[in-house]
Formats: sequence, C-alpha cells, structure tokens
Amino acid sequence: MNIILLGPPGAGKGTQSDYLRDTYKLTKLATGDMLRAAVASGSEIGLKAKAVMAAGALVSDDIMIGIIRDAISDSNCPNGFILDGFPRTTAQAAALDGMLEEEGKKIDYVIELKVDDAALVARIAGRYSCKKCGAGYHDTFRKPAVADRCDACDSTEFTRREDDKAETVAKRLEQYHAMTAPLLPHYKAAGNLRTVDGMADIAEVTLAINGIVG
Repeated sequence: MNIILLGPPGAGKGTQSDYLRDTYKLTKLATGDMLRAAVASGSEIGLKAKAVMAAGALVSDDIMIGIIRDAISDSNCPNGFILDGFPRTTAQAAALDGMLEEEGKKIDYVIELKVDDAALVARIAGRYSCKKCGAGYHDTFRKPAVADRCDACDSTEFTRREDDKAETVAKRLEQYHAMTAPLLPHYKAAGNLRTVDGMADIAEVTLAINGIVG
C-alpha cells in the first residue's frame, strides 16, 4: 500500500503518517531524510544531489525522482510507503506517476487533510511551551491550570516558536495553496484522492483515515 498525505503546515500530516507507519508497517519517506541518505550512500544519484547542494542550488525534480526510485525498492519498502513532502507540484506528481509505472507500482491513496485557513492560523499561532521543560500549551485550547505557571515544572518562563507567528503561518498557507493545492485535481482525475476533515480531533482524523485504507 502506497500513500501520499496532502495538507498545509500544521494540518497533522506528521502525526497521521507516524500512525500509518506504525499500524500498517509502511516505510515513511520524508524528502529531507531521503536526500541525506542518498548523499551518505555515495550512490550515483546521491553524488549528483551532493554536487547540486554544494553549489547552493535546489535539487532538480529528475534527481529527486531518482532518489525516490532507489528509496521505494522492495527491500526498503516491503509493505509500501508513505511519501512526506513530495510531490509539491503537478510537474513532480506527473514525474512520480511515470516513474512508479516504470517500476510496476502505483499510489493507492492520496489523502488530503482539509483545513479551514483561519482556524488553522488560530490553532498554530496560539501555541507556546514551557521554556524549562517543554510542556506544550495553547492560548485558547490548553491553558495552564494556574495562569503563567507551568503545570509540569512550576516554571513561569514560556516561549513561542518564530514560525508559529500568525503572519508566518498565513504566508506558509498562501505558498501551499499556490503550489500544492493544484495537486488535488490531478489526483482526483486519477481516482485515488480522498478527503478527511483535518480540523477534527486527532482520534477522529485517524478513524477516518482507517476507514479509507483499512
């Protein structure tokens, strides 16, 4: 079983892909991890990627497809795979389709975690954590029992990630819609697109995905 998870930053792709990996014994293939592994292996395609990155350029789609081709071999993915971070454009999706056909494989499910942009910005921008122990909180959904005091370690120091700021999240969503959202009609035409409410509770999202792949 081969799966692609689609959704903007903060939609919960990481949580759900980990669940699918552990439950169905699939191999999770993240773009960054595959690149690093290919470079470390010293393979022909890895050396090409290394040269491109050393020059400060972006790895081409052709090189990335070659790296994925090596990564999805039967020995690496005996039960199938989950692609995380690829494809991001329709050109990449078409190239991936072609490569998989050559390898006698296909994508079984493309699962879109659909979210409400405004609600997602509020969900992410409200996150903060204890600076001392890392316990997570939210301005609306999970406040400390005692205001400004960590439940876990009693610290009064908290921190917020730079990329969790509302304006940063909004910009990332804009980039997602511009680049990745056009993938939806591509996979809808292929007949393997399924949509899940990404704003539901984690357990409900997992249950919905199980109803698709299980």
